[in-house]
Formats: sequence, structure tokens, C-alpha cells
Amino acid sequence: MQRLIDAFFNSVRAFRKLAASEKAFQQELMLLVLALPAAWFVSVSWRGYALLIGAVLLLIMVEVLNTGIEAACDAFSREFNVDIQLAKDCGSLAVLISVVIVAGVWGIALIERLTGFPI
Repeated sequence: MQRLIDAFFNSVRAFRKLAASEKAFQQELMLLVLALPAAWFVSVSWRGYALLIGAVLLLIMVEVLNTGIEAACDAFSREFNVDIQLAKDCGSLAVLISVVIVAGVWGIALIERLTGFPI
């Protein structure tokens, strides 16, 4: 049980650090705050609501992992290194893919809501 408690406090520490200093994380938190009520009006079911919010949470999760990759790379070396560049670029690509997923999920939900036809 102590391990779970420690993990919780480590997570809270990371959340506070990212919320205070990482612009992308701050923007995605604002997106989540806006998505919570918007998804209520866009979705046609509880499952749809969960999917809309889950997509935004997925984006935030990938951003957190990308930030972790960048921090680990920077701790190793701040000098240019082809392998470090690839690691950072792959993290950035993962975030981009997540953005595409969010846009797709929300786009489909909006089409369903506006047309009344489930896709």
C-alpha cells in the first residue's frame, strides 16, 4: 500500500511541475477543461462522452510521456546528438498522432450530432 501512496505523491509532484512550467501541458489542460462541458452537448450517449474525454486524456498522457522523454534526453546531454534528436522527434510525432486522434474523434461526434446520423 505504501508504494501506491508514494506513486500518488510522485504523480502529484509531476502534475504540479508540468502545470507550472510546460506550455503544451497547460494548453492541453485548458482543452480538457473546455472539453468536459462541450462533450456533454456533443455526445449522443454516455459512451460517446467517455470517448470524447478519453481522447483528450490520451493526448495529455502522450504529452506527459513526451515531456519525460525530453527531460531524460536533456539530463543525458544538451549537446546535439542524432539519437537524442530522433528520440525527441519520435515523442513529438506521438503527440501529433494523438492530436489527429482527438480531432478525428471529435469530428465524428460533431458530424453525428449535427446530422443525427450515427457514423
